[in-house]
Amino acid sequence: MGDYMREPCPWRIMDDCGGAFVLGSVGGGLFQFIKGYRNAPSGFNRRLIGSITAVKQRAPVLAGNFAVWGVTFSAIDCAFIHIRKKEDPWNSIASGFLTGGVLAARSGVWAMGGSALIGGVLLALIEGVQILVNRVGAEMAMQPPEEPEHQHNNPNAVRDIGVYNLLVVKFDSD
Repeated sequence: MGDYMREPCPWRIMDDCGGAFVLGSVGGGLFQFIKGYRNAPSGFNRRLIGSITAVKQRAPVLAGNFAVWGVTFSAIDCAFIHIRKKEDPWNSIASGFLTGGVLAARSGVWAMGGSALIGGVLLALIEGVQILVNRVGAEMAMQPPEEPEHQHNNPNAVRDIGVYNLLVVKFDSD
């Protein structure tokens, strides 16, 4: 679980805010560029102007929304780390649940509950995949690499097949 060796909590909040802002800015810029291109009148110049206009109008809003999500998630995550005195996937899952609920609080109780549920499930899926990838990666690192069958039979076979080794074998056999 190397992901939990990150910045200490007060700095983690700002780090996640900046990362989320950049992610929202780049992703939102790309999305709005395509959307503006598709919705603009025909003609390459008009479509290009429509794309740029859409990016200038909507990408900063989306980047700000991502940053707010990042700050809220990190602040709640740091609060859980402080309260529970440990960093584990349950903190992230609970933080996703509460972040979804907090950000949808203005929409009513049902929307708040639905967003909280989606946030918790989404973070549970992310954490589950991360644990699975870490486990598979650790198992692969522990297994020795398998050697091809023909190399066991020939003691003069070159183990590292590279361009240099192929040239050496070719010239040595002459």
